[in-house]
Amino acid sequence: MLDRLIVVDSVTRLGPEAQGRVIVGGSHGGVYAAYLAARARVAGVLLNDAGLGLDRAGIAGLDYLQPLGIPAACCSHRSARIGDGFDMLGRGIVSHANGAAAALGIEPGMWCREAARRLAGATAPDIAAPDSVESRFAIGARAAAMDSNSLMTPADDGTVVVTGSHGALLGGRPETAARAAVFAALYNDADGGADGAGFTRLPALDARGIAAATYSAWTARIGDGRSAVETGVVSTVNARAAALGLRPGGLVRDAVALLADACMKDHRA
Repeated sequence: MLDRLIVVDSVTRLGPEAQGRVIVGGSHGGVYAAYLAARARVAGVLLNDAGLGLDRAGIAGLDYLQPLGIPAACCSHRSARIGDGFDMLGRGIVSHANGAAAALGIEPGMWCREAARRLAGATAPDIAAPDSVESRFAIGARAAAMDSNSLMTPADDGTVVVTGSHGALLGGRPETAARAAVFAALYNDADGGADGAGFTRLPALDARGIAAATYSAWTARIGDGRSAVETGVVSTVNARAAALGLRPGGLVRDAVALLADACMKDHRA
């Protein structure tokens, strides 16, 4: 099995080496993550269920991969840290599987490592992934929403960003908290999960002077920046965000307005 297995903290980092391999990824099991796995032409994939959340978005990628013939399963966010592939391999427990994975004997309650072993018997399908629904859009003069933290660029420096990504550090590494020197960032909390991983970007961003917050996975679909802006409710804030007046319980769209106003004042100063 080991010669076919690749363990990653995020499927946004898959390259050509992933083709025909089995992936254990710390990413959420939403549609965007599934698209990236399909685009890489993997033979099978295991992801984190991100607490399911609104519309069961945390496992929506399983249905996305089924018609492509790619066996896929998710492990419980309470059994292993989201954003940490090796933690999932070590202690993850399967919570959901698609039909192609079930045909290989993968079922809820199974250890992730056993599921990975069974995925090793799969053959990568010769079919291209459908076009991604990935998107980003402007919310205002200095704010934008995006489906994935991986879409953040240096052009976002000094702005407010709302991402559909989970709020966990990748592999626990502080440098992965944000890909740009943004003024503020908001993330899906993935229902917290094992070791409170879904909130760990917040203190790391505090250390960089960046205001940050999470919004509840049960109020917006993970992997969907538009959903976050439309229905998200703030669940946790870091010290920098609190100092700017942001509080848990408010709407994400109101948080964006507050942070964008603070950003504009900071920019003028």
